[in-house]
Amino acid sequence: MKKEKIAIIDANAIIHRAFHALPPLMTKDGVLVNAVYGFANILLKVLKDIKPDYVAVCFDVSKETFRSKMYKEYKAQREKAPDELYGQIELVEEMIKAFNMPIYAIKGYEADDLIGTIVQENKKTRKQESNKTELENIIVTGDMDTLQLIDENTKVYTLRKGVADTFIYDAEAVKERFGFGPEKVVDYKALRGDPSDNIPGVKGIGEKTATELIKEFGTLEKVYEYVDKIPNPKAQIQNKSQISNSKDFKIKSAVLEKLMEHKKEAFLSKELATIKQDVEIDFNLANCRLRPFDAAKIFELFQQWNFKSLISRIPQAEKDLIKGQTSLFGKQPGEQVQQVRPGQPEEFQLRQGYELVASEGQFGKFIDQLAKQKIFAIDTETTGLDPFQSDLIGISFSWETGKGYYLPYGKNFKFKILNFQLLFNKLKGILDDENIKKVGHNIKFDMETLAGAGLALKGVEFDTMVGSYLLNPGSRQHNLDAVIFSEFGYEMTSIESLIGKGKDQLTMDKVDIKRVADYAIEDADYTWRLHGRLKKQLIKNNLLDLMDKIESPLIPVLAAMETNGVMIDVPFLRKMSGELAQRLNALEKKIYKMAGITFNIRSPLQLKEILFGKMGISKSGLAKTKTGTSTAAAELDKLQGSHPIIDLILEHRGLAKLKSTYTDSLPELINKKTGRIHTSFNQTVTATGRLSSSEPNLQNIPIRSELGKKIRQAFIAPVNHKIVAVDYSQIELRMAAVMSGDKKMLQAFKNKEDIHRRTAAEVFGIDAKDVTPDMRRKAKEVNFGVLYGLGARGLAQRTGASYEEAMIFIEKYFDVYGELKEYLEETLEKAHELEYVETLFGRKRYLPDINAEHQQIRSAAERMAVNHPLQGTAADLIKLAMISLQKSISQEPTLKDAKMILQVHDELVFEIPAETALKAGNRIKEIMENIHKFKCPIVAEMSLGDNWGECK
Repeated sequence: MKKEKIAIIDANAIIHRAFHALPPLMTKDGVLVNAVYGFANILLKVLKDIKPDYVAVCFDVSKETFRSKMYKEYKAQREKAPDELYGQIELVEEMIKAFNMPIYAIKGYEADDLIGTIVQENKKTRKQESNKTELENIIVTGDMDTLQLIDENTKVYTLRKGVADTFIYDAEAVKERFGFGPEKVVDYKALRGDPSDNIPGVKGIGEKTATELIKEFGTLEKVYEYVDKIPNPKAQIQNKSQISNSKDFKIKSAVLEKLMEHKKEAFLSKELATIKQDVEIDFNLANCRLRPFDAAKIFELFQQWNFKSLISRIPQAEKDLIKGQTSLFGKQPGEQVQQVRPGQPEEFQLRQGYELVASEGQFGKFIDQLAKQKIFAIDTETTGLDPFQSDLIGISFSWETGKGYYLPYGKNFKFKILNFQLLFNKLKGILDDENIKKVGHNIKFDMETLAGAGLALKGVEFDTMVGSYLLNPGSRQHNLDAVIFSEFGYEMTSIESLIGKGKDQLTMDKVDIKRVADYAIEDADYTWRLHGRLKKQLIKNNLLDLMDKIESPLIPVLAAMETNGVMIDVPFLRKMSGELAQRLNALEKKIYKMAGITFNIRSPLQLKEILFGKMGISKSGLAKTKTGTSTAAAELDKLQGSHPIIDLILEHRGLAKLKSTYTDSLPELINKKTGRIHTSFNQTVTATGRLSSSEPNLQNIPIRSELGKKIRQAFIAPVNHKIVAVDYSQIELRMAAVMSGDKKMLQAFKNKEDIHRRTAAEVFGIDAKDVTPDMRRKAKEVNFGVLYGLGARGLAQRTGASYEEAMIFIEKYFDVYGELKEYLEETLEKAHELEYVETLFGRKRYLPDINAEHQQIRSAAERMAVNHPLQGTAADLIKLAMISLQKSISQEPTLKDAKMILQVHDELVFEIPAETALKAGNRIKEIMENIHKFKCPIVAEMSLGDNWGECK
């Protein structure tokens, strides 16, 4: 049967969400359009993702509705929306009309009521027509109010965070989110209330109790049927007992009292929360069918509002659309439309204040100005994204808002405009001058690119990408376009508008030089503007010290490490890959034999059918996805030991991942020019402050498994050199001792005792010499576990102890380390108050969910609150060590031939000539141990070998 879709859009909900989520975005005329941008973005996303056949857009008309007449406090707590928002509603309506979409709005009703009615009308229409076409209603909204309308033919497409994160709710997703189906949402709201709409509910009943009552009784009416049958309820309330009627369900006296006292409000709340489905509206499905729209008007509006990035997303934007309508490039009706492809020559003028340095005369004036600057922003343009395999084609500069220069560069490109040697010599002296400070966005890339061209970039003062990260460590959006839009509400020119995308994508050296210049100067110009703004924010948030003393000095260190690269033993990896293939083949045969059928082990769908269908393995306690029970590794781990096939599948997955990620992939990452792998160390990814790495991701190499150790053997030293690894020992536990000031823990470390053995001795009340391996193992689990908020249940799972035994062990543990317990409690208390925690060096981690009502969400934030100060301080410490070591490498004779090549977790890896390796390794260990003075001794362990695997 043919299936069609209608998108029913709650315009006001999306407009309000966008207005508050997005930064102020202004047109050139000073008109605020952030909500319009957000709505347009969602509308285009809906057209692309959902591909509806019909669209209807619903608006609220006024604040006064039948609900506000029924209950004057309804939404009364809301402040009047600012005029800047109301002004944008008219612009959204203008855009919708240009898209030729019908608008529905009726005085006295909310958009939700119109949506409910349209959904109902569509059901009636399909029943009456009894044709062969199904219609699916997809409600597009910014809130959860319409979840009650969900059924087998209706879904809700809603915004979760800001306007970027969307989620589609069907009946199963509602059940997963609330514990009951969509038909019970209204009854839940009747009990819980809805603060956003000022629906009172039953005062004192929260999310947990409301959920329990609805799961037990189903509806508000049945809750009160139960309450009404309780004999002599007032007396039972006074006794403060758990109350029940003839059913098994027991209700707390306090809950009963609230239900009885607020019965009237409960039923009123249900009426207020119920969406009308019988509003008299002139609705005809045929009028909602998507039809040709006024493309000329859409283009004109998007250009007027400066929505550059959205133009290419307009449906059919790269085609003529409809005969006689405007093309993407502004041809008027009647004119011949010619498509302009990226890179095609076209008359282009740089914006005012931007200058292309295209002659020696211009270059002389430019270099004189540049030499006078104490600080400037710089950005490079290249032929690719890998600084070790791309060529430099130009450099842009800015030191004044709205102004900048672009310098074409390169011997072998069509940009050879200037005398190369003249440019090189004069520019080199400025770039490698430590006293002239440089600002960039991801300036490490620029340093590496310039180094490849023979230009050293020194005096790095500020990286705006890192500055953005320090202010918002939980965000992953630190690219320049995202940060500029967030801070200034300005849309940067997209790279795709120059080079295109997909198989026809060009490289920058093939694009018109004026377009490249304008694009490149814009990057430098806005990096310069961003530097000033972020610096003020860092000062305000007490983060500038962290930036100046740790993050900025670290950038050239990481650039040097990436440039150094690491050597790989390719034959060793090829051999290991073959061995893994044999083991995988043997495992597959065992799995097929056990399952009684051959199937694709890597297919979640087939795996699910075999395990939970054919073999009947229990799926109790496993998470669910849109397609059913999850077979993700974390979920299958829960079934470990329940059936032999589970263990085989987990082993197969582990081996397959190692093979694809490392033994097969590492040889492909070798740079042909250098013969080495140049991994990327990322400063702005983890919320804790630790570095991550990519291509390859070294952090994911298993540390404890034999195969993980074997993969490390592939990282080798050159002839007559050694690999030296220096690893901080128990650094997070030592930071716990430092930050808590726990005397017993500090003393154990000062005495150089085995901390796990000492802990076991204290907890079990025996001498350290009498501690058994099992006792030590349990103590070790607790020592490290408390740093991650480990509770009794977690300890029991890890050690095989009962829940009661684990609980007693933790209680005794905190009796021993009482000051540590106080510190953890104080940290949590402060986190709840401030909604952030910080390291000893001032690195903050913001915790917006620390006071969340949902217990699981709150608990996750609390674990972060406990762990971040410790893990983050350890991260800061190793960064300080890296900065100091790189300085020593450049200054000390003992280390002059050492190369720092890797940083993984708490470990630094070096490549050093064999004859000085031991002496240099001991010096590195000494520097790392004394990088900062703490009350607790810091210990680093040094080892060396012909490869990384031999170092452990």
